[in-house]
Amino acid sequence: MTDPAVPRLAEDLPDAAEARFRALADTMPQMVWSTRPDGFHDYFNARWYDFTGMPVGATDGEGWAELFHPEDQPRAWARWRRCLETGEPYEIEYRLRHHTGAWRWTLGRANPIRDPDGRIVRWLGTCTDVDDLKRLEASQALISQELSHRIKNIFAVVTALVALSARQHPAAAEFARTLRTRISALARAHEFVRPHTEASRPTVGSMTLHAFLAALFRPYVSDDGRPQVEIVGDDMGFDDQSATPVALLFHELATNAAKYGALSRPGGRVRLETSTRDDRFLLSWRERGGPTVRPPERSGFGSSLTRLSVEGQLGGDIHRTWAPEGLQVDISLPASAMSRRRAALRGDGNPIAGSALDTGTA
Repeated sequence: MTDPAVPRLAEDLPDAAEARFRALADTMPQMVWSTRPDGFHDYFNARWYDFTGMPVGATDGEGWAELFHPEDQPRAWARWRRCLETGEPYEIEYRLRHHTGAWRWTLGRANPIRDPDGRIVRWLGTCTDVDDLKRLEASQALISQELSHRIKNIFAVVTALVALSARQHPAAAEFARTLRTRISALARAHEFVRPHTEASRPTVGSMTLHAFLAALFRPYVSDDGRPQVEIVGDDMGFDDQSATPVALLFHELATNAAKYGALSRPGGRVRLETSTRDDRFLLSWRERGGPTVRPPERSGFGSSLTRLSVEGQLGGDIHRTWAPEGLQVDISLPASAMSRRRAALRGDGNPIAGSALDTGTA
């Protein structure tokens, strides 16, 4: 028989079943609790009392609420009342007072138990101590933010050194200007893929290829403020391992278009279409409304850079066509190229030859 001083979980639950449930609940690492349909707490397992240090039965009814951090109580009460009204599952994080007096972050969850007619007859819930995990996440976020800040400073220092060197060597001014724009493209790639806080993430956007390219092409707008580069087609997940080659590739294409192609004229436009076909990811760059273009007499550094980005780092192919209506660039990549880290974890990524540009990260 159960102890008459301890509330029963249900009046019609056999003593043997009651004993089995309590034995099971007391061996779980989580704190287990249950309530009546109206939310009145009438059971807590041994783990709850070990954690809180409260006497058995002291937290029945609404006594449990006093163990919640004062700043978390309004939010927890509001969520709990809504669940009681709607019957939706309960889930919330709050700080719970430990028997040592410390406040520890806890994940609370509960689901309703219904009878055959769908009426809620009881709520059964758990509390899981997640304080160590929360502290670890906070520490990792702080380290990531500090590392990102230092990397941004490196970009700024390198850009300043290039500018200073150009002033000392005027003949290299054009080279220095081009180099600074490439460094800026890498800095934008880093800004996009770096670890973000909840406050900074909305200003960057989703971690997708289209969002990344939209940020990269933001400076190219017509006189009426409309973007000159249109991005259409299939979007794709995007990670930091692909950021450097993609940033360099499309920075070069956009820069050349601004100098010699469609983006050099107010009415010029570029359409970038992306699509998935079988195990390949295809990108089609089409310039329209610019001056007549023709193949260059020799391959410059920019062309070599785009080829190394596509072939050396992304494991793909690139083909240029100097059509009368404008430059056309067709790029074919392995489907895994945009998420190389995920592909490596799955073991299905293509081996990619190393190159002078293969830094591995942004």
